[in-house]
Amino acid sequence: MNAASPVGIITGGASGIGAASAVEFGRLGARMVLVDLSREGADAVVPRVRDAGGEAVVEAADVRDPLAQERATRRALEEWGRIDFLLAGAGIADQSGTADGDPDRWRTVVETNVLGVLYSVRAVLSAMLAQGSGHVLIVSSVSGREPYVGEPVYIATKWAQVGFAHALRLELLEPGVRVTLVEPGLVDTPLTRDNPKVRPLLDEIEPLTPVDIAQAAVYAFQQPERVAVSEIVVRPQRQQLPRL
Repeated sequence: MNAASPVGIITGGASGIGAASAVEFGRLGARMVLVDLSREGADAVVPRVRDAGGEAVVEAADVRDPLAQERATRRALEEWGRIDFLLAGAGIADQSGTADGDPDRWRTVVETNVLGVLYSVRAVLSAMLAQGSGHVLIVSSVSGREPYVGEPVYIATKWAQVGFAHALRLELLEPGVRVTLVEPGLVDTPLTRDNPKVRPLLDEIEPLTPVDIAQAAVYAFQQPERVAVSEIVVRPQRQQLPRL
């Protein structure tokens, strides 16, 4: 690590894609704040980042809390003086139907997946705009491109992420802040493996791994400043449309 090593914030950094991304950015010597509800889980990622060549600290926070997001930003600025990237990876799913779903659960899913991303981006933008540089990476899903039966509220949040990211990219063209949507297909993560409706799909095809998605994010980040990788869709070779 040196003064030129990138500084970033990763939400959902305790497991899955977020944890894998922390390690892959660590290979660049990155210094990061890992944001997650579970401090214990995120603490376990810190030595993995260190072994990869990076540095990480942990902020236990709910992404639905805008003040907590601002606290994570202040931590990065106090520790390292800048913010070069945000990887907004925190998210949850829901497989209820529209006629029988739990409105309280729906609210949590929408607030986490949509407002959580908005709050994350808002928290870092002042620093990035002041620098005249930065990179926002939003982990969405192919569910934000292709509708199917089984996850209507989750799908709605992913379409919202896609729309927001494209609008944000246009908003930030002149300031020089890049925006990348990373849209995975089926990934073997705790979120999918612990879900009785989704887990059988993992056995039907060889799913993606969190590292596959992390490497896609790092690829976009490493491109020259003149290059904007605005979308990366990553699917398992044998996956067709999403389904439940």
